[in-house]
Amino acid sequence: MANITPKRFWGLMKIHAQMDLASLMRDRAYMMSWIAADIISNVSSVAGIFLLAWKFDGIGSLDRWEVLFMLAYANVVMGFLSMCGSPNALFVSRIIGRGQWEHMYIMPLPYPTALAMGFFPFTCSSTFVTGAVLMGVSLAQMNLALPWWWGSALVGSIAVSMAIVTALSYLLSSLAFYAPVQCEEIATTVLSSVQHTMSFPLSGMPGYVKYPLLTIFPAGLTAWYPTMLLLGKTGGAGAVYPAVFAVLLALVTSYVFGKGLKYYAKVGINRYSSGGHRC
Repeated sequence: MANITPKRFWGLMKIHAQMDLASLMRDRAYMMSWIAADIISNVSSVAGIFLLAWKFDGIGSLDRWEVLFMLAYANVVMGFLSMCGSPNALFVSRIIGRGQWEHMYIMPLPYPTALAMGFFPFTCSSTFVTGAVLMGVSLAQMNLALPWWWGSALVGSIAVSMAIVTALSYLLSSLAFYAPVQCEEIATTVLSSVQHTMSFPLSGMPGYVKYPLLTIFPAGLTAWYPTMLLLGKTGGAGAVYPAVFAVLLALVTSYVFGKGLKYYAKVGINRYSSGGHRC
């Protein structure tokens, strides 16, 4: 497979962005209504928890505006993943389960590049924009004196959260190598579970609820724990925990996914009938 230079990579991303803009401009009324519906849906999903925080002047150790920051952070993480993932790249179990992995054999791109390729800043940005706006509102209301390095910490924290979500999706999607029909949509279930669970503040929750969500199913590391770190609610040695967890999870995912890919290369997949329909 051909090696991809950074210049070539960003050139391909630019092409994807241009095609995304063309899709938006081809039917602006339809696309704008779609984006507006997404924004309303995102705000509605945030409103329930925020209104509870408003009613009780916060949840656990987080006040109402800190809860809004956490909800905004979750939207930024999932929104950025939606904008920067190629079709089904985050839902890789679909690619595996539908027998589409072979399609990449004929592409003159390395597998990581083929999976990472894609940028949809116009049609898939509603969740990210909603999160960014709500984050700005929450920071303005908290009126914090932020240190000069806080912006870099925010960007790094978002990157770590995205890495955890992506690694978790790929780890469980590895099951699709062995059971393609049954596990074709396992990534959808995993990501939906993460997206719904990451929106709940774990402040004040008992340990048997909190700790599994920081280890076994790390949804708490994708929004709540980073919020606690960024707002100075916790720190010390725990400040590096999300990054260490992300690295370890990525290593485990790389090993498990690689084993599944080797199995897949040996046995292949036959999800299509002679007429071309998926079984």
